[in-house]
Parts: sequence; C-alpha cells; structure tokens
Amino acid sequence: MNALQLDTVLLSEDRSCLEILDQTILPGTIKVLRISAIEDIWEAIKLLRVRGAPAIGVAAAYGIALTSSKIDTADTEKFYSEFKKQKEYLASSRPTAVNLFWALDRMERTVKENINMSVPELKECLFKEAQDIRDEDVAISRSIGQIGFGLLHHGDGILTHCNAGTLATAKYGTATAPVYLALENGWNDLRVYCDETRPLLQGARLTAFEMQTAGVDTTIICDNMASIVMKSGKVNIVFVGCDRVTRNGDAANKIGTSGVAILAKHYGIPFYVCAPSSTIDMSLESGDQIPIELRSPEEVTEMWYKERMAPEGVKVYNPAFDVTDHSLITGIITEKGLCKAPFDKAFEAYGIGK
Repeated sequence: MNALQLDTVLLSEDRSCLEILDQTILPGTIKVLRISAIEDIWEAIKLLRVRGAPAIGVAAAYGIALTSSKIDTADTEKFYSEFKKQKEYLASSRPTAVNLFWALDRMERTVKENINMSVPELKECLFKEAQDIRDEDVAISRSIGQIGFGLLHHGDGILTHCNAGTLATAKYGTATAPVYLALENGWNDLRVYCDETRPLLQGARLTAFEMQTAGVDTTIICDNMASIVMKSGKVNIVFVGCDRVTRNGDAANKIGTSGVAILAKHYGIPFYVCAPSSTIDMSLESGDQIPIELRSPEEVTEMWYKERMAPEGVKVYNPAFDVTDHSLITGIITEKGLCKAPFDKAFEAYGIGK
C-alpha cells in the first residue's frame, strides 16, 4: 500500500472515537487505533503512536473536540472550565512540538469567541474547527511541497532526517512533500537517502516505508554515514521538518538534525527546513529558549534489541530534539513562501506571527 493512501489521524464518521494509525509498529504492521478516552489520546501523543508536529496538532484538535463533547453540563461557564482542564492535560503530553499548543490554543479561542452560544452549539463549533485544522494542514503541506519542488532538478539526490512525511501530517508531509509533488509532475528520477534516525528509527521505519511504497529510489543510511554520502556527491539537497522555529530562524527538530546541517554546510549542500507557519514561534527569540524533551533510557539501551545492548546501570542521555542554528539553514520553506535570512524579517514580510 502506498503510504500516501494512509490516513494518519481521523475522527470517526459517527464522531465516537479518534482513529490513529499506530506508527510505533510500522512498517511491519498497519493498525488503526480507535480511542476515545482523554487518557488514551494523551498516551498516543506521548508514546509517539501519532507523531510529527502537524499530525500532533490535528490529533490534539480532534481529541479535545471529542472529549469536550462528553462534558455533561448545559452551563457554558462550567463547560469552559472543564474544557480548560482537558486542554492543560493534553498539552502536558509533549513539551517541544509547538503545534500541540497552537492547535489547543486555537480550539480554546473557538470556545471564547462563541461563549454566548449554547453548550451543544459550542461542541459543534469545536468539531468544525478541528476539521478545519486538518483540512488546512493538507493544503499547507501541498503548498510547502510546491515551493520545495521548485528547488529540485532532475536526478537530484535528497537527504532527509527522521520522518516529516505524510505520516507526520494529515497528507503529503513537509520534508517529503516536494518529492510527492515531483511524482505528481511525472518525475521518476529522484533519489532519497533516509537517515535511520536513532534511537526510534523514524527514518528507517517510516520515511523509507513512505518513499519506497511511493515508487521512489530509496536508500537507508545509518546516521553516522551522512558525511561519506555527502562527500561522494550523492546528495544535492537536504529537506528536513521541524517541531519549532524561533524568531531568529533557529529550528528544533529530531535529534541529529543539527549534525546533518553542519555537514551540509561543510560540503556546500543547501539545507532547507520545511515548516508550516504554525510551527514558527515568534515569542521565542532563539533556540536557547526551546524546551528539549528528554525521553526514556530504554529507547537507547533496549528498544529494537532481543537482548539489552548496553551495560546495566550505565547512564543514558536521550534528548528527543536538538536545535539547528539559523546560520546553518539555507532557507525555511513555509506554506506562505520561502524565507531566507534574516529570518525574523522574512517571517514578518509573510505576515507570520501576527
């Protein structure tokens, strides 16, 4: 099955549950989870069953629309109070992906702007807003893809890190969107190199799955092979996604991205960050202010292994993200346009952050 045909996150037709493609067991097993309890939605985000900044935002929007629809009160103030409790709980699932907070804030704004409505009407407004967020995400990804496609040449080798594909969004992805647009335009000669992306292997498991099922010439490389692949001339351009971009253009993405950017700079390879404008946090001046999630040591020492592969008791440092300095970034591709340094001025020119 072509990965582009898979829906990452949907609300069921009867609006009784959230349908999430469980990405922790791809590519070996394609399984859709049907969950409705707020604790299960929180767990799905926390444990990366749904992952990728845009997809997390869509899941959060659908999730809070679903869970708030079960609030049993006719009093709008009581409804709003319970809504805010649910919002705070879902927001605690992941600290770095700004789309999570952006989507939840947008859903709260919907409540506040329609607070004079009845509770049943408010619930309908939330379902509509969540669907709008998903539909907009598809359009945003396609726009990013069109801009990125304009940077490609026939026969290019593309390197990407982690998974910023259709599995990380509602459709198309961000970093892989230019490849999907190339395919739609009849280009069949692109080559994609997927960093495996330790320790969770999103590149090996997810991006490689996406690209191969789409019919793209796909090669997996270990993260520490990026240098030799670049030096050999196999890579012409780098596309990566991101979870948060600050005012100055610093970009937080999956751990290892900053190393790829340093290598690309050394070898003179253009490095582009593909970022929906909702990912750009103009309230933060630089990447030093981005909170970095630390994850379980077991992801490094035990996951994917039949037996533990590190000594018992050894210390493990397992940050989920690192920050790529803006000086290493050739351009940031948003749905509004291609932004180049100085990034704050470019963001402002496109009306981002207003």
